Formats: sequence, structure tokens, C-alpha cells
Amino acid sequence: MKIVLLDGYAVNPGDLSWDGLKELGDFTYYDRTRRDNSEIIERISDNDIVITNKTPISKEVIEACPSIQYIALLSTGYNVVDTEYAKTKGIPVSNIPTYGTDSVAQYTIALLLELCHHIGHHSEEVRKGRWGKSIDWCFWDYPLVELKGKTLGILGFGRIGKKTAEIAKAMGMDIIVNGRKDEEYIDEEGWRHVSKETLFRDSDVISLHAPLTKDTRYIINKETISMMKDGVMLINASRGDLVKEENLASALNEGKISGAAVDVVSTEPIREDNPLLKAKNCIITPHMAWGAKEARERIIAINLDNIRSFIKGNPQNVVNK
Repeated sequence: MKIVLLDGYAVNPGDLSWDGLKELGDFTYYDRTRRDNSEIIERISDNDIVITNKTPISKEVIEACPSIQYIALLSTGYNVVDTEYAKTKGIPVSNIPTYGTDSVAQYTIALLLELCHHIGHHSEEVRKGRWGKSIDWCFWDYPLVELKGKTLGILGFGRIGKKTAEIAKAMGMDIIVNGRKDEEYIDEEGWRHVSKETLFRDSDVISLHAPLTKDTRYIINKETISMMKDGVMLINASRGDLVKEENLASALNEGKISGAAVDVVSTEPIREDNPLLKAKNCIITPHMAWGAKEARERIIAINLDNIRSFIKGNPQNVVNK
């Protein structure tokens, strides 16, 4: 069995091991592969199993590589693979569904706390000498926000959304959520399921955890922002295209949204013309919420299990059944 990994560096920049894959067959590894079909096709060549994280596997690539029997993703999202065309060719595609629940939820709360206190900013100001030269014994450049009693609206209530709700509830926040259903009811854990409109209207903080679909693309836009409270805060550690970025930038600059913290943007790496780069009170981090070593260890372990299951004739975590 010939196995090729097209872009392993992000998952394992050198602190983990690919030895398990070497035990499963003739293994070829690449740190990165350009988003160029000719290079992708050349590197897949006659391999049976293709492992990818963000390298696209299009219909054209699949057509040009008839040896492909199985595509294994090193991620939860699978939009980089033409899964429907793979299905027509009898090629199962598996993802990694549960590796980052705790780390992404933790990071979401970290983004929220940074918005509330701007700890990084104030640490840098101290190092620049501002505190030492201050005539007062303390200072702060942004309003400091206490979260107890504030309402957190979680849009998308899968594993990560629920874990985020658990942490926020422990901090004293009131939790409202919107998942796959819009009807309103109180869950046994105490959070309230509400419609999207209610969530937009009643939240002091909105955190996005929905998958990117035709229904959720640009769900944060001029119209939905107009429903929100003045001064609401927005967190996005899910998918960049959940947000119409020019509308968010305008709302930040106008003060309708008091602050935003995003770990994802519409085009990654971020482009120089992204409007959020010049927006007021907008924290941007480089899609790193998933990257804790413990989470990356789980990616590698689950990927190995996925491939072993395929070799045994019983593929698991298949997204194109």
C-alpha cells in the first residue's frame, strides 16, 4: 500500500512523529504542496492513499490519479476535497471529527478574555515604559469588562459550542444557543435554545461555532448586525466565511460592535486588503485555535485509526457515504 502525505507541516512541525504511517506501507511525506494541480498530481502519482490537510483534491486531480483508493483528511473540514466526485469513483473520504473540542473552546474563551482586558496590549505598554512613567499607580486604555451576568450567544451548538458554553457558564455568564433547531426551550444543563433572531437581539457576546454551509455563509452581515445590541462583542474561531468581513469592519468602526476577535478569515493566509486589518478593536490571530500539541497528537492518532480501518475494509469517519 502506497501512502502520500501532501502537507504535514502544520500538524507536525517537528515535535511529533509520523512513524505510525511508515508502518502501514510505502510512505512519502511532504511538508507542503502548492495549490497547483500539476504538482498535486505529480506527487500523488501512483499512491493508493492520499493524506491532505489543506491541499485541494479536485475532480481533475482525482481523474488524473486513478490509483487513489482512499483520501484521509488531517482536519474536520472537508471542503478541500470534491467529496461527491470521489464518491462516484468509489473513493471514501474520511475526516477527523473530534480532535479539537477542548483546545478550540479554550481558545475561544481566551479570545473573549483578551477582548475584555486587552492583556497583551497592556503588557506591551508596560514594557514600553508607560507604567513606570505614569503619575498614577495604574492605567488602562480600554474599558474593562466583567463577564458575570452577561449573555453569551453561541451560534452553532456542536461539541465545541457546548464545551464553550460549559466554560462560560462556570464564569457566571448566561448562555443562549442556536443549533440545528430554531424552537425555544431550556436544556437540562440550563442554557436556553433560541431562534437566530433572538440570539442576535439578546446577546452581549456572540461566539460562532457553526459549520460553513450554504445557509451559514455570511450569516454575520449588515442585516443581522443591525439586529444586535449596541456594543456587542463577536468571536469567530470557526470559519472565516461565516462573516461578511466588510460589514463587520464597518460595524466596528462605527461602534455598533464594540470589539471582535477572529482566528479565521475568508482567505487564508490573510490578504493585505482584508478590511478587518484596519478595523477598530479587532483582534486577529492566524488560525491557531486548533494547534495545541495535545490536539495535534489526536489528529495523528485518529488519522492512523482511519487508515487502519480502511485497510481492514471498514473505513470510518467517512464524510461521503
